[in-house]
Formats: sequence, structure tokens, C-alpha cells
Amino acid sequence: MDNNSIRGAYKRYAPVYDWVFGLVFRNGRRTALKTLEYEPGDQILEVGVGTGLSLPEFPSYTHITGIDLSQDMLDRAQKRVEKHGLTNTDLYCMDAMELDFPDNSFDKLIVLYVLSVVPDPYKLMKEIRRVAKPGADVIFVNHFAKENPLIRKFESSLSKYAAPLGFQPDFPMEPVLENVGMDVKTIKPVNLFGYWTMLHGKYLDEQ
Repeated sequence: MDNNSIRGAYKRYAPVYDWVFGLVFRNGRRTALKTLEYEPGDQILEVGVGTGLSLPEFPSYTHITGIDLSQDMLDRAQKRVEKHGLTNTDLYCMDAMELDFPDNSFDKLIVLYVLSVVPDPYKLMKEIRRVAKPGADVIFVNHFAKENPLIRKFESSLSKYAAPLGFQPDFPMEPVLENVGMDVKTIKPVNLFGYWTMLHGKYLDEQ
């Protein structure tokens, strides 16, 4: 998939995203947010903020920066910011593989349902590591290819439809664990049937 395919997919999803995916992904989203221990003044980056479903759930004493490649999704996120009067939130249309932030900018980073969407997830992980402060918390929630051979075969058969689907259905976890560059604290199944996985870890003090 390329960025144009991603924009096209989420332009289609944007009007119905909250209704179709909001409930399905709610458990994973809330589990991720509750896993973090927030401190006053925390700078938090949410990559792939989408329609902003998570934004009202962050503590008011933190500052949230949300980015997304899809302006259609961000337009809905901005409406949510205004509806809830969220004065601690900034939104940007930005490519997650080329983050326009200085090194060591964020205390906590949340990446929900993004790794299997971007063209180069390893470049994304490198960028997230770059903008994280030493010792920062990071959470990934994503679908990863299953070990069950029947399920894995089915997921592989769907890979040719990655562009219209807007994500890669047979994305493996093992390379992520090898390349994410963090001390993994938790690996936990989330959402319906545990079909998605939450990875929580901390970056080492030095890059």
C-alpha cells in the first residue's frame, strides 16, 4: 500500500468509522489508555488519531498531539475536540513515517491500529523512537497474523486486498518485537475474541 491508497480507504471510512469501528476497537483503545500512568504536563503523541475517539479520555492535565494522514478523519476529530472543549489537544495532518517534531519530544506515545496500515512500519517505529523522550512509554495496538495455520492462510489470502481494505491483514508480530527498540512490559489480547494485541513497553534511557 502507498499513502494515496491509505487516504482513499479512510476517505471512504471516515463518514461511518465511529459506527463501524468505534465499538469493535473500543476495548483495545480503553485498555491502552488505562495502561498508562499519567503525570501532570505529560506530552502525549497519538499516531493515527483518526476521528479522535480517544481524545476525550485523556486526563485534562496532559497535552495531546494527534496526527493522521487522512484529513477527512481529522476533520471529524476536530469536531470532537470542539464538542468536548478540549483545550489540551492539537491536531496535525502528517505522515507518521516522517514526523515533523524534534527529537525527544514526547513522554508517552500511543499507536492504535496503524502498524499494518503504513507502507513501511519499520520506518514508522524508527520515527516514533526518535521523537520519544528517554524512558518514554509506548503502546501499540494492532492486529497481527495468527499462528493458527488455517487462520494464517485465510489472512494471507486477503493480503491482495490490502489497498481497498486499508490495512495489511497478514502482518506478523515477530519483526515488530525485534525492531521496535523497547523493553516490552505487556503483550495482551484485546477486542473481540482477542483478535488484536496490545504491546506496552518503555524505551531505554538512551537511543
